Amino acid sequence: MHNSKVPAGIVSALGLTQIIGYGTLYYSFSILAPGMAEDLGLTLAEVFGVFSVSLFIRGLSATYIGRQMDRIGAATVMTVGSGLAALMLSLCAWSPSVAIFAVAIILLEVSSGMVQYQAAFATLVESDPRTASRSITYLTLIGGFASTIFWPISAALSEWMSWREIYLVFAALNLFLCMPLHVWIMRVGKTGPNADAAVPREAIIGAIPHDARRRSMIMVSFAFALLGFTLAAILAHMVPMLGSIGLGGAAVVIGSLFGPAQVASRLINMVFGKNLSPPALAVLSAVLIVFGILILLATRDWLPGSVAFAICLGLGSGINSIAQGSLPLYLFGSEGYGAITGKMAAARLALGAGAPFAFAASMENFGLSLSLIGNACLGAVSITAFVAVAASCRRPATATT
Repeated sequence: MHNSKVPAGIVSALGLTQIIGYGTLYYSFSILAPGMAEDLGLTLAEVFGVFSVSLFIRGLSATYIGRQMDRIGAATVMTVGSGLAALMLSLCAWSPSVAIFAVAIILLEVSSGMVQYQAAFATLVESDPRTASRSITYLTLIGGFASTIFWPISAALSEWMSWREIYLVFAALNLFLCMPLHVWIMRVGKTGPNADAAVPREAIIGAIPHDARRRSMIMVSFAFALLGFTLAAILAHMVPMLGSIGLGGAAVVIGSLFGPAQVASRLINMVFGKNLSPPALAVLSAVLIVFGILILLATRDWLPGSVAFAICLGLGSGINSIAQGSLPLYLFGSEGYGAITGKMAAARLALGAGAPFAFAASMENFGLSLSLIGNACLGAVSITAFVAVAASCRRPATATT
């Protein structure tokens, strides 16, 4: 009987590196961008344009990174990624020109793909496929505090340090805290192809029949990409969008409910979601996001409706993060998990990179209501795709390798 589980130390260490990884490489950017623009002689839109390009290129690199996780081990990739992140943060801090800054930001986002959820999920799957889904829930619960911690930290540091000095501090965090933890996980977790062959590992055999794998993979990637586009579009404009419909200063407070709702969804799933299958989680996440958009469309500037919108969006986003890790494992098994999730991340990130610009252009040309309806329709299509894939599932099995 298989009784192993992912050690709590590995989950905790990964949780800490996710908070730092997302906090330093993603969430801090919006706080530091105005300083970057002023220092480099760019407009704020141009700085975010560089960031959007970097997200797109990160999406293109995700498939290759996923294959390397399967080849050399996900924890090894995370270790290299921490070093690359520290190097690129330092290069950003030094950059004397816009060109060098742009190259550094692009490579910084590539390193993000090596240290954030995609790699962390693969590390958990390699450590123990049978308990990985539960460990992914615990990990996303911890990682959900990244914005709550690093938004105020970045804002506080920017009061008495330049963005370049802050990036040097962040580089030190990645090099001297995250990198040693990833080295430790690589050794203790014994992940990857060099693991002790004498220790049996019970693998997951996917719930999708072999002859339907390619079609199902395309559908799931498509569904996650559409849902990611919907989320990215709204989140990039959430506070100004709420302000534009008449909520004024309350827009900031309402927008701040998104983060706690994300964490709450993961906590609720951890306590009460044991009997929910990954396909059910994926469908639920999409339903919550679409429902939240419809609430905003129906209530407009009514305060309780806007609060319900932010909470539903946060709940859906939180569950979606869990589904991104657990659904591919459930459907396609643990063999080649890194490459599979890499392909899915590539589609999601490449499409999501253009979401903020597309939603802004849509609001300018067609108005907020039609733009939200379009987003809700994309979410509805993702629901249909998730349901179709769930219907083709068979009962998952296990095999000892």
